[in-house]
Amino acid sequence: MNYNQALDYIHSQKRFGPKPGLERIKKLLSLLGDPQDQLRFVHVAGTNGKGSTTVMTARVLEEAGYRAGCFISPFVLDFRERFQINREMMPEGDLVRLVERVKPHLEEMRQNGEIVAEFELVTALGMLYFQEQNCDVVCLETGIGGRFDATNAISAPLAAVITAISYDHTDILGDTLEEIAAEKAGIIKRGTDVVCYPLQPPEALAVLMERCARAGSRLILPNMGAVQIHETAPSGSAFSYGGAEYRLRLAGRHQVYNALSVIETIGLLRQKGISVTEEQLAAGLEKASFPARFEVVSENPLVILDGAHNPGGAKALAEAMKLIRGRKAAIVGMLKDKEYEALLREIGPQCEKLIAVEVKSPRALDKETLCETAKGHCPDCVTAESYEEALRLAADAVGKEGTVLICGSLYLAAEIRPVVRVRDRS
Repeated sequence: MNYNQALDYIHSQKRFGPKPGLERIKKLLSLLGDPQDQLRFVHVAGTNGKGSTTVMTARVLEEAGYRAGCFISPFVLDFRERFQINREMMPEGDLVRLVERVKPHLEEMRQNGEIVAEFELVTALGMLYFQEQNCDVVCLETGIGGRFDATNAISAPLAAVITAISYDHTDILGDTLEEIAAEKAGIIKRGTDVVCYPLQPPEALAVLMERCARAGSRLILPNMGAVQIHETAPSGSAFSYGGAEYRLRLAGRHQVYNALSVIETIGLLRQKGISVTEEQLAAGLEKASFPARFEVVSENPLVILDGAHNPGGAKALAEAMKLIRGRKAAIVGMLKDKEYEALLREIGPQCEKLIAVEVKSPRALDKETLCETAKGHCPDCVTAESYEEALRLAADAVGKEGTVLICGSLYLAAEIRPVVRVRDRS
C-alpha cells in the first residue's frame, strides 16, 4: 500500500456509521490495544472556534517544552494536518503503516456487520500515532457534536473545553441551541473540569451548567471584566487579561475570546501538574496560526481566506470584516446543506461585489442559487465559471487598495489557495 492508496482506503469508508454510538470506535480501539488509555487529553467541543482553540492550546504546550499532539477536524490543505505533534504532520510512511495495521481489524468488524465510519477510522489512527510517539498531552478536537463523537471514546481528560455553540449540523445534533449544547456537553465526564467560551448563548450555557452539576464538574467561565482589547487588525490582536499582556496572530475579537478559554485551560492544566510559565503562555498564543481563519494569503489587493460556513461563524467573520477599510468584494462557495443565507446576510452588506462559485464536492450548492440569494444582500452579485475568473472579477472590483474575502467553505479555502499563489507569481 502506498500513500495515495492509504488515503483512498480511508475515504472509501462511509461518512457515518449505521447508527450513532461509541460501540464501534471502542471495539476498534480495544482490538488495537486501547492506545487512548495511555494518553492524556484536552478535549475540545463546540460549534465555532474548536480548531483555533485546539491549535492555540497545543502551541502553548509546545512552547512549554511538552510533546503536544494536535488532532483537528477537518483539514484544510493536507489530510495529515489532522495528526500533528509540535506542528509536524504525521509522515506519509507512518500513515501508510498505521492504515495497514488497522485495516485487518476494521475488515474483521465489517464481516461481523459492524461498519466503521471514516471519522472513527481517522480517530483510531490518531490514537495509535500519538501513543506510539509518546505525546505528553493530546489536544483533541471533536468532529461533530460530542456525545457520540468518536473522540469521546477517551476516559476523563485533563480538561474539557466547550467553544462557542451555534447552529450547525442541525440534522444530526438538533435544531435548537439547547439540543445542540446537550450533544456538545456529552464530552463532560464525571469529575472533568470544564472551560466554557465566555460569550456562550444563555440557553446553551444553562445546559452546560446543568450537565456539570450532574457530573460533579467545575465549570470555568473566563472573566469578561478582566479583559481589555487594545488593538484589533487583520494581522491580529493585542489584549490584556488579568493584568497580563498578550498578542495573537489570529484576527478578530472572537479569537481573543477563544484565547481567554485557552488561558483558563492552561490554568487548569497547571493544577494537574503541567508546568507552563506566563512567558511560555504568552509566546505560545502569539505564535499560534491556523489556515483559513481570517488568514491573509496575498496583498495588493489584500486576499483573506476564512472557512466560516454557519451562522455563528458568519457573525464572527462579519465582525472581523469591520477591521478592514476600503472596498471589499467576496468570493463565496458553499455546501447545500449549510445555512448559506445566514452567511450572505452577514457579509453581503459590507461588500461592493459578491462572486458566487461552486466548490468541487457532490454536496456543493450551485452557483446560480447562491448568486440569486446573495442579491438580496449585495445587489452586485455575479457567478464565475472558475476560481481564476472569480479572483480577477473580485480584484477588478476593489483595486489594489481593496480587500478580497474568500469564504463559505473549507473545501473552497483548500481549492482556491494554490490558485491565489499562482496568481501572485504571475
